[in-house]
Amino acid sequence: MIALPRLLFLGLAALFSAYHLVLAVSSLSIPETVGSSIAAMILYLLATVLSLWPTRSTRMPVWLAGFDLAVCIALPILVTSQLNAASDNGYATWYVAAVGTLMTIVAVRRQPLAAWIGVGFLAAQTVLWAGPGALAGIGVIGSVVWVGVAVVISRALARAGRDALQFARAEREATEWQAAQEAHVMERQFRLRQTYRVAAPMLAKIIRSHGDLTEAERQECRYLEGAIRDEIRGRRLLNDDVRSQVMDARRRGVVVSLLDEGGIDELNDDDLETVLSRLAEAIRGTMTSKLIVRTVARTSKTAVTVVGLQTSDGSNAHALGSEDNDDEVNLWLEIPRPGVDVDAE
Repeated sequence: MIALPRLLFLGLAALFSAYHLVLAVSSLSIPETVGSSIAAMILYLLATVLSLWPTRSTRMPVWLAGFDLAVCIALPILVTSQLNAASDNGYATWYVAAVGTLMTIVAVRRQPLAAWIGVGFLAAQTVLWAGPGALAGIGVIGSVVWVGVAVVISRALARAGRDALQFARAEREATEWQAAQEAHVMERQFRLRQTYRVAAPMLAKIIRSHGDLTEAERQECRYLEGAIRDEIRGRRLLNDDVRSQVMDARRRGVVVSLLDEGGIDELNDDDLETVLSRLAEAIRGTMTSKLIVRTVARTSKTAVTVVGLQTSDGSNAHALGSEDNDDEVNLWLEIPRPGVDVDAE
């Protein structure tokens, strides 16, 4: 999108407005008295300076639009009060182009109602002062056309600006969606590689033995099934050390359940490694019936909780998630988020 300097347009508008004042000065000999014309020139100069003064907002304040409208009402009255409507006043009717220019600026700065009222009053005052024929003779129609064109262009530019913002927002959302999809693909590929690494040797053995496995090999398959389930539900709770300790715990008869619910997604690699190192140390050598590892919501100062449940009758549960009302908590560990003072909680 091509962008032109704003000051360039302000400079052109200022030069065009100054040209009307030059015409007014050159025609001071035509009015009966110059006092009203000079007052009109001062008002027009003040309104133009205020309207073209650089500001952050393109939209003109309501008070300034009202002031410009009042000036455009005053200009025709002040100037024509000293002119003869039946004569050829030449450049003494400079106020017509001045009103058209000032109202065009008001329209460009997104105050179209004030602009239409201004040129509308100019047309009505001209008809009352010199008759309908003067509308074309002194350029009132041209001033009305300027305002109309300015209103149309301003609306088109505003619509184009809104469309550009929508396109930019859509492009940003599409980029974020694509990045998320790529992240999901990479995550799936990583989980597939991990699953293949864990399960491939046992699957090859099953194929070679045509499914005729010993009881120890069948038990190992159950352990591998739990490891694959960990890859799905454990996500960021896993690294090589945690995987190794979880597998050792299962071989000791511990039912391990890893649940990552997104509570540690915001941790960077170093902080995550610190948490996982403490988790692996907590699992190492644990003797309990069930071990439940779960992430905690991001608003908590605790990153991961480790809960060990011991079956009171000493038997081990063989199904993940099975409920036993006689289970007793024999291990409770809260791993804090790195850099958080747990004692202050």
